[in-house]
Amino acid sequence: MTSEQPDASAGVDTLLDRLEAAIGRLAAGQAPVEELVADYEEAVRLLAEAETRLQSLAGQAR
Repeated sequence: MTSEQPDASAGVDTLLDRLEAAIGRLAAGQAPVEELVADYEEAVRLLAEAETRLQSLAGQAR
């Protein structure tokens, strides 16, 4: 489980890799509930950040 905030300089690929890892840990369901909740919260933050960055990139491409 990683509870650090996404690095402002992290690329979308890095964010998606971290999101995939968090989702994998959730899918495995092997961790204590507290860790699963933290992974879920991290996944929500990472998804929001990735969506924001992808929208920004789409706007730049126009």
